[in-house]
Amino acid sequence: MTLVLRYAARSDRGLVRSNNQDSVYAGPRLLAVADGMGGHAAGEVASKVVIASLAHVDDDEPGDDLLGKLRDAVASGNGAISELVTSDPDLEGMGTTLTAILFAGNRLGLVHIGDSRAYLLREGSFAQITHDDTFVQSLIDEGRITPDEAATHPQRSLLLRALTGHDFEPSLTVREARAGDRFLLCSDGLSGVVSLETLDEAIRIPDPQACADRMIELALKGGGPDNVTVIVADVEDVDFGDNYPIVGGAAGDGSDEHNTPPDSAASRAATLTQQRPPMPQRMDAPPPPPPDPKRKKRNAIKAFAIVFVLVLLAAVVAVGGKLWINTQYYVGATEDGQVAIFRGLNGSVLGFKLSSKIEDSCPPGSTGCTPITLKDLQEAGRKTITAGIRSDNGLDGARAAVRLLRTEHMLPLCKDTSSTPTTPSTPSTTPSTPSSTPSGTGTPSANGSVAPSTGASEPSLTPSQQQVGVECREGP
Repeated sequence: MTLVLRYAARSDRGLVRSNNQDSVYAGPRLLAVADGMGGHAAGEVASKVVIASLAHVDDDEPGDDLLGKLRDAVASGNGAISELVTSDPDLEGMGTTLTAILFAGNRLGLVHIGDSRAYLLREGSFAQITHDDTFVQSLIDEGRITPDEAATHPQRSLLLRALTGHDFEPSLTVREARAGDRFLLCSDGLSGVVSLETLDEAIRIPDPQACADRMIELALKGGGPDNVTVIVADVEDVDFGDNYPIVGGAAGDGSDEHNTPPDSAASRAATLTQQRPPMPQRMDAPPPPPPDPKRKKRNAIKAFAIVFVLVLLAAVVAVGGKLWINTQYYVGATEDGQVAIFRGLNGSVLGFKLSSKIEDSCPPGSTGCTPITLKDLQEAGRKTITAGIRSDNGLDGARAAVRLLRTEHMLPLCKDTSSTPTTPSTPSTTPSTPSSTPSGTGTPSANGSVAPSTGASEPSLTPSQQQVGVECREGP
């Protein structure tokens, strides 16, 4: 069985309101009605942004998480209202109701907040399936007034919950959908004017579009004191349902405000109602006041102050960073391979180096000091210098690191063989007798190199071991 929707939607500003703050969306999977509140322009903005945040869920199959998709979309719309109020405090207090259905075959998710309503006609029985978030409904729930008394209560329009950009708690439910079901979604411009009995009669008109038109006619005939928005949707077991979205009211382009035939019952009801003395004529709102120059000036000053503070903070961070960098030292290598001491950090930002050379490996004023190059160091020492040896004790710590390089990481000197002839050695058959070593000489090690002793000169390698820049280094 394939269940699809066939639907119609209408929105009208009524006979008293100067603008339409309702917004409506009807599509293959999504049905939504939002009734804005909060002033001449703010209400229509609120309902429009919430409908816009919901519309994308109509594009794809909703899957199993119907309520999750609805909750996320409503939260996005509520967040958009919050951002608008933050950017323009004059919009504080605007908000909107919302009643929406997300359809997925034999199931549907229903989200509701405020006093817009959803009704269901099933197997001849017509009933409301949402619960109004209003003050008078709370009085009915507590048994303090009857539904008939609520219809004329002076605070019947007082909402207890709505989407206003603040924390919200919508009602979220999953319901079964059956072939033959008919859903009616509407703003209180219909339910607050037309009785349940009259709605029950009109909802049975077979064609969804004719039924929606009849609902609008009934609201206008009842005086049209508010914007009125209606969706009529049938669940049908056919291969294909309606697949084009309907967007109307504040969210639309205004084309649905003028599509009532001049000889229709709705048109005649509007004419008759407007001629009754007690009922006000449809009237346009006064033009909005011109912008307040003082407010524009205040906004400009506020924007300038924000920019100034941001620039000042950036300058403080930059100066502080520069001062801190100048307190850092490290031992590294120059481009030509000379070991040196640098002030700053070993690296660059956007092509600018964060360090500068301040001293060679020989301290200023020293005599008899041979500069160190990368070729003079053992392999581990070269890698360490290439990465940079950071000093935790300023310049003194960097100099100590250079001294450590000289004592721990230098290659031994290569032995000079240019003036010493090489003669074949004669194997000795008699073990040599140990003898004392003169001061200034070393004791041969197992590999033939000379181990330094106290007061001895730097060690050197034998000719067969010499390979300058690898195992030994050239002398000064």
